[in-house]
Amino acid sequence: MAHAAEHTVVLTNRMGLHARPSTQIATTASRFSSDLTITKDDMTVDAKSVLELLMLAAECGSELTVRAEGDDAPAAVQAVVKLIETRFGELDVDA
Repeated sequence: MAHAAEHTVVLTNRMGLHARPSTQIATTASRFSSDLTITKDDMTVDAKSVLELLMLAAECGSELTVRAEGDDAPAAVQAVVKLIETRFGELDVDA
């Protein structure tokens, strides 16, 4: 029996969803068998695809909805949300 899970989170890292965080999301999402998507405004992309994540052009303050469908959906959503909430381990230093 497949499960579904969904959680909305605000992107708080200063640089937004650039290449490194997108790669981290795709790598994390790929560890799960569930189908994972991330939605910003009216655009939904595959969370396992770095290129699709970059197409969201999500800047700091963007509201993202992480959704998963599959046997490990709750754990998959939790892992991706945790990554976003911890700002991908980035230190927000002033450039």
